[in-house]
Amino acid sequence: MKILRFVLVGLFICSGTLSASWMLAQDTKTSGDEKPASKASEEARAYSGMYGFLKEGEFVQLTVEDDGSVTGFVSRYGDGDSDKGAFLDQFFKTGKLQGNKLTFATEMVHGVTFDFSGTVERGDGKNLGDESYFVLKGTLTENVSDANKKVTSHSKPVAFKMFPQDAAPAPAGRN
Repeated sequence: MKILRFVLVGLFICSGTLSASWMLAQDTKTSGDEKPASKASEEARAYSGMYGFLKEGEFVQLTVEDDGSVTGFVSRYGDGDSDKGAFLDQFFKTGKLQGNKLTFATEMVHGVTFDFSGTVERGDGKNLGDESYFVLKGTLTENVSDANKKVTSHSKPVAFKMFPQDAAPAPAGRN
């Protein structure tokens, strides 16, 4: 009786392991032109970083999450009478990355929002971490709301280059 119990428990454990392995294999299968989920999310996370914005000293901070959602903010100089030259941070209200297609919209700050729609592309940088390794190319729409809540929108093509990332310290040599 004890032997039968051990055999049954062993079969139960083996069948659970096999079915778990089968389900894991099914989750990681992709069609011929898709990348495995972990590889695609790893590549998408590499898009995270700081990119130039419209003027010298302005930037977009972009963080890509595993699920394709995008968080971040735009840091820019104010253009209005009340904020001329002040540094303003506009956090993303929405953001999404699907493959290399990127969209984001900022919260309103001092009557201004920005909408971006475009792609993340390889730039001139030779290695990950180099300046312009990735470039955000697309259309940026600036929406300005006046005192009467009338919104004026201006769209233009843009290319925001990734800032260089700090290099890790060199490993210490052996004595």
